[in-house]
Amino acid sequence: MDGREFYSGLIRLHILHHAAHEPIFGLGIMEELARHGYKLSAGTLYPMLHDMERKGYLYSVEERSGRQMRRIYQATDLGRDVLEDAKEKVRELFGELFEHATEDSPKNA
Repeated sequence: MDGREFYSGLIRLHILHHAAHEPIFGLGIMEELARHGYKLSAGTLYPMLHDMERKGYLYSVEERSGRQMRRIYQATDLGRDVLEDAKEKVRELFGELFEHATEDSPKNA
């Protein structure tokens, strides 16, 4: 098992986080996620972005970038609210995951 099934929610939080701070676009967020170790194909990312938009967490507009049209995404008010709620849950989980880190580490003999 490689753990990918657990990453979907983390990736969505990353997307919301960045979209709440500045407009994002597919290739840009794909590169940002890759810097964090998430290797996504366009066939995975774009359906995720569309789903998040359909659920009301993101909205998008098309902008011209040179000769190309680019879809730009930003967080909605709902997306920002969900992100704030998720931050609290992540903070709580982080505490649980790491509160006993020193107790769980191997003892030096």
